[in-house]
Amino acid sequence: MRACGVEIKSNEAIICIMTKENNLYDIPHTRVQRVTLENAGDAEAIRKFQFTFAKLMEDYQVTHVQIKGRAVKGKFAGGAIGFKIEAAIQLIADLEVEILAATFLKKELARSQVDIDFRDTGLKQFQEQAFTTVFAYLESKNHAYPAE
Repeated sequence: MRACGVEIKSNEAIICIMTKENNLYDIPHTRVQRVTLENAGDAEAIRKFQFTFAKLMEDYQVTHVQIKGRAVKGKFAGGAIGFKIEAAIQLIADLEVEILAATFLKKELARSQVDIDFRDTGLKQFQEQAFTTVFAYLESKNHAYPAE
């Protein structure tokens, strides 16, 4: 299974693509580590973002996308642009998109039998949350319950 973890920050979708086959993890090198929405007020810019993200997923044969969940309200709530990005990704045909709650991620990381040191992945520091999201999702596939 090839999956992509996404962390949305400001006007960017930070990504980490990971594959798990025969209990072996692989992180392929990707041509970009983030996709940016240039102007959230322009419908054409949102379409361009959506097309770029979809093309990236198609090029790397990604079928599942996991977005790290953000608070809807309160002190740590996500911004409006971030929710537009989230919706644009969710509406891409042929992609199975899930939003994973922080509690789910924490629980799966605690249950994991695999310990991967992020520094050994070769990823950039800003990709750590996207990595954690996709890793927790792939680890959850070892258990018998669906994602929360």
